[in-house]
Amino acid sequence: MLAASLAALSVAFAPAAALAQDKPVAGEVKEGSLKGKTLTFVSYGGIYQDGQIAALQDFVEKSGVKLLSDGPTEIAKIQAQVESGNVTWDVVDTDDTPPYVFCGKLFQKLDFSKIDTSHIPAGQVGPCSVPAMNYGVVIMYNTAKYKDNPPKGWQDFFDTAKFPGTRAIDGSGSPVPGLLEQAMKLDGVDIATMTPADISKGIAKIKALGPDTIFWKTGAESQQLAESGEADMIMMWTGRAMTAVKNGAKYTPVWNNWLVVMDQLTIPVGVKDTDAAYALLNAYLGKHAQEVLTEKTSYSPVNDEAKPKVDGLVADFLTNTPERQKEGYHYNMKFWVDNFQSASEQWSALMAGN
Repeated sequence: MLAASLAALSVAFAPAAALAQDKPVAGEVKEGSLKGKTLTFVSYGGIYQDGQIAALQDFVEKSGVKLLSDGPTEIAKIQAQVESGNVTWDVVDTDDTPPYVFCGKLFQKLDFSKIDTSHIPAGQVGPCSVPAMNYGVVIMYNTAKYKDNPPKGWQDFFDTAKFPGTRAIDGSGSPVPGLLEQAMKLDGVDIATMTPADISKGIAKIKALGPDTIFWKTGAESQQLAESGEADMIMMWTGRAMTAVKNGAKYTPVWNNWLVVMDQLTIPVGVKDTDAAYALLNAYLGKHAQEVLTEKTSYSPVNDEAKPKVDGLVADFLTNTPERQKEGYHYNMKFWVDNFQSASEQWSALMAGN
């Protein structure tokens, strides 16, 4: 009894610093805590995944973990691993809707006592995910093609009479809710009261762009389309858009109603070492890691204390400034989560040319 009382008193009067070590701090990991362990990190490749791995180097060196890199992310592969009970992907970067659609089914509900999310902006943490970075989808247009009459928004993107030319659209995976909403609006749909039946109107609007429309499958492909001048208007991830311009592509972004999106970091159901996966998540959210990520990729950091050192071109493509935030378009997440199956089926048919 006496020993228990003394133990309780020692905890009650322990220095704050000692107690703080028992709580996760974003970016921190105990020295050698994961020595002999292996984690597989899955993302979308290219400069983005390279930047993510670079951002995790301090974590790797301090924890002693062996970090493997795999990808690209595919929901069907995650489902196969979970259903077979042989999960080999420990932390997975996904686009923004799957962690909500498959929360508790393919992706674990997160224990937030194991992650420090105190420096992530409000509204960016989900029950099964934390943000991987902030970015946007912009229309990039060929400046030589449109000269003094450039497109100013999504209405112009869909207007092939006033703005002739080849369009390129993100066909890399799941439906793109923001794009579909912009298309539906042009067909008279009120986004505030849209119904599942309206999804087909958005699909029809995309089909109406014509048979020359290019559906790119990877970020690298979208970048190549800009650098080669093969498409006249391209919807692009901001990181790929910036890199294309850096490499000499004569394209300019349209920021009016750019689509606000963010990749998500998740832990699949059934991973072999959940605590190690949490350690990686927590390290990734740290100030320094987020600075490295932005400096390597141009994607905006999710830690509100991060102050990456970037040049003027990268700064022009960051999406977390007050000016950019005012211009951004936020889609109706709940609608697309509720109607994910129907949207996916129609989107797949579009990708298949039906």
